[in-house]
Amino acid sequence: MHNFLKNKLSEALKKLNYPQIEIEVEIPKNEAFGDLSTPIAMEISRHLKKPPRTIAEDIISTIDRDIFEDIQIAGPGFINFTFKNNYIFSELSECLKEEEAFFVQNTGKGRKIQIEFVSANPTGPLHLGHGRGAALGAALANILREAGYNVSTEYYINDAGKQVELLGLSVYVALQKLFGKEMELPEECYKGEYINELAKEIYDLYKNDLKDKSFDEAGDLLIEFSYKKILNDIMKDLEDFGVVFDKWISERKLYHTGEVQRTILKLKELGYIYEKDGALWFKSTAFGDDKDRVIIKNDGTYTYFASDIAYHKNKIERGFDELINIWGADHHGYIQRVKAAVQALGMSPSQIKILLVQMVNLLREGKPVQMSKRAGTFVTLRELIDEIGADTTKFIFLTRRHDSQLEFDIEIAKRQSQENPVYYVQYAHARINSIFEKADINPEKFSGELFNENEIKIIKKVLMYPMIFDLSVQMREPHRITFYLQELAAIFHSYYHKYRVVSEDSNLTETRLCLCRAVMLALRHGLKMLGVKAPEKM
Repeated sequence: MHNFLKNKLSEALKKLNYPQIEIEVEIPKNEAFGDLSTPIAMEISRHLKKPPRTIAEDIISTIDRDIFEDIQIAGPGFINFTFKNNYIFSELSECLKEEEAFFVQNTGKGRKIQIEFVSANPTGPLHLGHGRGAALGAALANILREAGYNVSTEYYINDAGKQVELLGLSVYVALQKLFGKEMELPEECYKGEYINELAKEIYDLYKNDLKDKSFDEAGDLLIEFSYKKILNDIMKDLEDFGVVFDKWISERKLYHTGEVQRTILKLKELGYIYEKDGALWFKSTAFGDDKDRVIIKNDGTYTYFASDIAYHKNKIERGFDELINIWGADHHGYIQRVKAAVQALGMSPSQIKILLVQMVNLLREGKPVQMSKRAGTFVTLRELIDEIGADTTKFIFLTRRHDSQLEFDIEIAKRQSQENPVYYVQYAHARINSIFEKADINPEKFSGELFNENEIKIIKKVLMYPMIFDLSVQMREPHRITFYLQELAAIFHSYYHKYRVVSEDSNLTETRLCLCRAVMLALRHGLKMLGVKAPEKM
């Protein structure tokens, strides 16, 4: 529907010799304003210095009304469109014939996109913020692939530098306790039961071989063993969460292959590296950053930024048209320097999009949950998956825009009621499936004249799904699909309680089965995009 309207508006602009601008179409918040609306007259007004309502009248005068029940101008110049029922019924018929293909268009046309997400340091279990980023990244990959993009997903492993050294030191201190030696744990080290578990595994494996060794002597072994064990746990947690990556890229490997050093040399050749106070600096202010950034300290050690630049150079050289990085909200200050590095290496800053994910406030019956038995300081993703399941966790993570705070109540997530958003949506799908276990459908036989006002409202909601999907793709926002599914499920459940689908009236039954089938198709496709199952029974 929305693409049809866009085409009609584009034709009108050509006839009027008006500027060919990007046409925006939206769903009015108030149903009284029609099915679809556009602010196009106000946009063109800026170009022509002409009153928006006059432009709106010109546009309306050139549009055939054969499929429109009504076209109205509202407010400062919005044009509101209401479609005729016959057009609505013909679109429903197309939906039933094409099934899920009806909902998507090949807007990507094979463009290459890389999405890097989670990328948590392998120094401890995944927390809920990582889980929310994982749900976002996986859903985004699904919708972009569905829209015809060539998508590669990637996890960047920070397995070099100070944080993994602190992990090794934390395990070393825990190991000394098993040898009967008391050592004070430095404040910046990692805490939690998982550190003791790692120490116990190493103790059982090596017995007394490490008993009298200093950290300088045993450190490399402890670091290697610990981060790899944690990384394996992270991989397993993500796999159980339904998140699989195409590539896992190691920071260590970037150093071992000379990628970091070659990147610095290239930036130096381009004139973006200089020396000051014994350190090497990247001239990021040349690209809008508030200050230049150190890449090699005066003691000769590399900063994390050095390997991050090398990693982005590696991405660029693989020929992606767009890079999407999904980071925690605490990385806000890192955005401009990375964009500066990407620009210095020859990629347009518009080709990199950075999505910041806010943390999750976990509640139990409305009260904050803060402590984890295993991590010591935060509830892990694994603990949440084990308690309420991957589907429920994933869906709730996607109920709000990624940069908005999210409150997640565990007890509500367990309820089999409309309070639990994922249950309510999945149950709508299972409910329709149970109808089809008792009745067959013939999409050719439905009679549009038998649809009542409530049913037409549901049909229009189904027909809006391609627009919601398209907006999710354009804006890189999977939560729009989650919102839509909740709304569709709500109006279907309300309808189901009010009307009998299968009755003695065969024509009415066939008509209502077609309605149910269309709802089912939209629910199934939306859930698939979110990486959530569409159960047949519940």
